[in-house]
Amino acid sequence: MFVDRPPLLLEAIIVGCGVASCFATPKELHQKNDFSFAPLREVAWLSFGIFFTMVPVLDLMRLHAAKFPINSPAQFYWLSGGLSSVLDNAPTYLTFLANAMGRHNLTLESATDVQSFLNFGAPELAAISTGAVFFGATTYIGNSPNFMVTVITEREGVHAPSFLGFIFKFALPVLLPVLYLVGWFSFRH
Repeated sequence: MFVDRPPLLLEAIIVGCGVASCFATPKELHQKNDFSFAPLREVAWLSFGIFFTMVPVLDLMRLHAAKFPINSPAQFYWLSGGLSSVLDNAPTYLTFLANAMGRHNLTLESATDVQSFLNFGAPELAAISTGAVFFGATTYIGNSPNFMVTVITEREGVHAPSFLGFIFKFALPVLLPVLYLVGWFSFRH
């Protein structure tokens, strides 16, 4: 990261660049490129809905972690990956991290607990991270950029595979074997 102090300076720079670009770009270019905030608006509403409803799920996963039969990095990999296929990777990651930490009576709200978990929970954390990120590519809705690209292509009239067409044509025959090999070599113990 090129700017890490003071806090939030990097984010302010990024937002400032985006706003400056929007106002500095000639209107003719916006019109030629058919620029619109509609795809971003759809993803923003979807993300807002997901994150707004996450708090009870995180509490449930933490408080009842021992009741869920997730006992190995391989299980965390496949389960976080499966959920990430139909949900964005950030809430999936948080959900399974809350569960992994809850198994040790730790909470996401405590920086000390998170640091403590990092010291002994690296295998579970690696499995959760890998599953949540890699499996997002298996569907259009598993990753916000996939969803946004789909919205843009539909608006432009460009042919793209249907939701199920994408899964059967690309995800199952191409991605699933790769995901299986990653799981086998990384988390089979």
